[in-house]
Amino acid sequence: MVHLLIKRAVRPEPRDADVTAPLPPAAPPPRRRRRRVPRWVKWSAVIVVAGLIFRRAVAYLVLAALSAALHLIGVNVHLPSVKFGWPWQSVTSGTSSDVIVGPWVLQKIEGISRPALGTENFNFLFTHKVSKNIGFWPCWYSSTFYAVGHASATVDLNPGPAWWKTSTGHYRLQVLRQPASGVPGRVAVSIALPTPQLPQSVHDVTIDNTLSSPVATDHSWTYPGLGCGAAINPQFPESVLYSQAQSIAFYRVNHVSSVTQPLIGAAETEATQMVRDNFIQPTLNALGYTLTSFGIRWING
Repeated sequence: MVHLLIKRAVRPEPRDADVTAPLPPAAPPPRRRRRRVPRWVKWSAVIVVAGLIFRRAVAYLVLAALSAALHLIGVNVHLPSVKFGWPWQSVTSGTSSDVIVGPWVLQKIEGISRPALGTENFNFLFTHKVSKNIGFWPCWYSSTFYAVGHASATVDLNPGPAWWKTSTGHYRLQVLRQPASGVPGRVAVSIALPTPQLPQSVHDVTIDNTLSSPVATDHSWTYPGLGCGAAINPQFPESVLYSQAQSIAFYRVNHVSSVTQPLIGAAETEATQMVRDNFIQPTLNALGYTLTSFGIRWING
């Protein structure tokens, strides 16, 4: 009886089948998660968001670069004005004062100190005559031409450092209201410049050959006889006609009021628009001000 109890208490050894049983399969490695949004899309979104946040600064820089490029090639285009500002920028209030801002403009217009502005077109008639008497025979031949001239006045926008001294009062900016609570300030600007200068040389006037043409001819009673016709041979070179028309046009732009006054007026109007829209107003907008009034006084001498 005791022998049977001991035998039952011994744990049976594992069978051969249990020892050689295969292990359960290992779990597969986790798969790498695939990107759903390409990297260039993310960067594009970041750039777009940054452009929206800094849109005022971006617009101001783009317009400033475009304005500088257009002036460099001589194109005068009135671009819209945008005030420079950062998203976190705020303007502070202050007291009213008068400020001389001549150096602002001098830095802006340094490259175009004497532009030719206010180009005017005018037409006139002139006569070219050739005479060569043969003995007592009066021989002459003349032609009358219709000519179209072009001329511009020169405006000195940068008369020099002495011109902008405070004591002269040639440039004055009056602060009417300081910026406050995000509202831009208001200023009034008055400026004095030398009167536009008319063409100083005959070469400053041009003649439009495409619009110039002969309108009438005249000659002596002996022309076109054999003697006079052979002696005169009225073939007028274009260079001679152009030079004569240029001299007449130069006289007209300096002495004929119907040409001189419109030329000076057009130059003054164009200079006023250029200084206001391209130089003063953008500069003031960048400082948090708007230009409420602007005027130019023209000084002779």
